Amino acid sequence: MPFLETPGAKLFYLQSGAGPDVLWVPGGDNVAADWTDQFKEFDQDFRNIALDPRGAGQTISHRPPPWSMADYAVDCAALVRACCRPPVFVVGLSMGSLIALQMALDFPELVRAAVPMGTAAKATGFTRDWMIAEVEFRRAGGRLTRDFAVCHYGAFMYPSEVLGDERLWQKVKPFVDQSYGLRESEDLSAQWQACIDFDVVDRLPGCQVPIHVIGFSQDLQAPPQHGRRVAALAPKGHFHLLEGLGHLSMAMHRPDAVNQCIRGILESYL
Repeated sequence: MPFLETPGAKLFYLQSGAGPDVLWVPGGDNVAADWTDQFKEFDQDFRNIALDPRGAGQTISHRPPPWSMADYAVDCAALVRACCRPPVFVVGLSMGSLIALQMALDFPELVRAAVPMGTAAKATGFTRDWMIAEVEFRRAGGRLTRDFAVCHYGAFMYPSEVLGDERLWQKVKPFVDQSYGLRESEDLSAQWQACIDFDVVDRLPGCQVPIHVIGFSQDLQAPPQHGRRVAALAPKGHFHLLEGLGHLSMAMHRPDAVNQCIRGILESYL
């Protein structure tokens, strides 16, 4: 299995395909393998690489939390330098979208264009309150049963089309269980804390990397107006809204729609 040893972590990653490099950055609790639908779609035309972020999967951090979004960006930069031909496209979802923005700001020489999906320049309003409550609940010793966790996080991951359709719910339920059924470790709380602390509002106006934000009209975790703000703050910002999709619709629900949007963005730079 491929690992990259860095000063900060032993990074597990997957890589396949041929062509311009695309770095796929998972969200919180997710891992490299969760980009399977994207690897299949883009392998013919692009070389794809994804990693397990600190706190999930097989990556091993050389120091305990806290980890900042800047730490995650350093990990990704090391992977790009070692395994890719920069500058690369960086596509991230949820926490991965924040890492993509951090990379565009901290390592602009490595990023051809950033595509953050389900993103925000900082945590505000309900999203911030919810993440803080999640972290405090676990740090106080709270635990969700597996079945309750699947239902709780499934509602945040998928739109009403999925939740109201028994066939679609049964299709996505194993993916929700895999990611969220047993999510009690301190490492996962550390991932969420990094999202709570993230704030690039003041830095985005100076960013010269093209940023293509993808928002989802039924996204409870990252309401699309938060993504619109990111695109408005960035000098080379663009906003793309996908109707009827939720935060994790790129997996098991409507990867076709998400992939089509991403492909259009990437190919505009070739």
